[in-house]
Amino acid sequence: MTKDIVVSSTPQETKVALLEDGLVSEFFIERDRSRGIVGNLYKGRVTRVLPGMQSAFVDLGLERDAFLYVADVFEELDQTLTPEEQVEEAGALRHAPIEDRLDEGQDVLVQVVKEPLGTKGARITAHASLPGRYLVFMPTVEHVGVSRKIVDDDERRRLRGILKELREETGGGFIARTAGSGRSREDFERDARYLKRTWDEVRAVSSRERAPALLHRELSLVQRLIRDILSDDIAGISLDTEREFQRTLEMVTLLQPELAPRVRLFNKPQNILEEHGVSSELERALRSKVWLGSGGYIVINQTEALVAVDVNTGRYIGNNKRLEDTILDTNLEAVKEAVRQIRLRDLGGIIVVDFIDMEERKSRQKVMATLEQELKKDRAPSKVLSVNEFGLVILTRKRVKQSLERILCQPCPYCTGSGMIKSVATVCSEIYDEVRKLAAEIKGQPLLLRVNPEVARGLAGDEAAVLKDLGGLVGRDITVQGDPLLHQEQFDLVPM
Repeated sequence: MTKDIVVSSTPQETKVALLEDGLVSEFFIERDRSRGIVGNLYKGRVTRVLPGMQSAFVDLGLERDAFLYVADVFEELDQTLTPEEQVEEAGALRHAPIEDRLDEGQDVLVQVVKEPLGTKGARITAHASLPGRYLVFMPTVEHVGVSRKIVDDDERRRLRGILKELREETGGGFIARTAGSGRSREDFERDARYLKRTWDEVRAVSSRERAPALLHRELSLVQRLIRDILSDDIAGISLDTEREFQRTLEMVTLLQPELAPRVRLFNKPQNILEEHGVSSELERALRSKVWLGSGGYIVINQTEALVAVDVNTGRYIGNNKRLEDTILDTNLEAVKEAVRQIRLRDLGGIIVVDFIDMEERKSRQKVMATLEQELKKDRAPSKVLSVNEFGLVILTRKRVKQSLERILCQPCPYCTGSGMIKSVATVCSEIYDEVRKLAAEIKGQPLLLRVNPEVARGLAGDEAAVLKDLGGLVGRDITVQGDPLLHQEQFDLVPM
């Protein structure tokens, strides 16, 4: 599988698309005036401690206070104690309730792990983690780990050995990232020194600043992606501005100089996203129905509580195959498209996929194997929770930023999120009720009824009887005028 990164930049925003074998699989957008805050480190001040919820609210200087759960509170050990006493104190702190760990007005050094969403503030933790090219440094925990995507047992043992030695030298904990596979000890030492220096600088700034204060800002969108996904399977990185091209070229040269020739400046008059087919894919990603190549389709509905994905055969008739084979083909095609759409739309939380019912056990097993294989391509952690014989699959997926729909769209001012508006017949019925209430006052007067053009067409067609009855109520004909500025549910009754 080949990957390409396409970057479109303006003074106001940066858009990045990740393409896999020519298809858009992930999309990111960072607007300068609303830049994401995940990864940022703050010195915050506790505003409320909630024993009943075992959590606290912390002022970071943002629009809403952030949310800190008891398990994410870090208590620094007393360095005057003996090692044995520190172990005992750590055990006691681990089980202490929130009210024994934090006080209102207390300053805390925290990191944002989840963006604010709707009316909810950001989710934060006092257990900071600083990602580098090959390592993640966790200064508040004594832990070493290796990315689950590194599966070779010998390599995992080698990396653990290196990390344990680094931990002895610097303190804190480390996780080897996927990009660290096969790298030398010197590569990890260089990464560790850089991350430790960054953490020391954060602590130094924290000691000088008054809360609330931003101590450390995460890298820009393009820099983060280059740091996290740059690898030999990146076939090309295309950018449409000279400034971003130079910054990216410098970073790639620093991280993997052999890939520098793959960084290219796009200087054609066409829009770079349209040239690579990204714009049309984004339009598809904002619709609920997504057609499959065979003629089947999936429907994706995003709600507050969960995401529902429904699979349908649509126009696909199977070309003289058995019904079971037709259903299996549709489900297998739907698996790949559904996972791609989940990644592209960045859907998270509980996701329910309703596959078409399959009679044969081997068919269900094949669909599940394909689903698990496709989920391995996803950088966000996910887990299949439940599968049943009716074709329902329940999985969870971690998301730390808003979904694509919430970034690119806003709630409809007409339907206010319901996805529905009143029908023409319903509006005509409401007009009749309103005129009936006013009939005694307006009887005999010439009247103008201003309505949406759709309603006007209804009153001249299927709902003509309503207009006739209105004339009977007021004792004379009513003039109807279509006004495109009126919402379909609005109408005005004006004396002439």
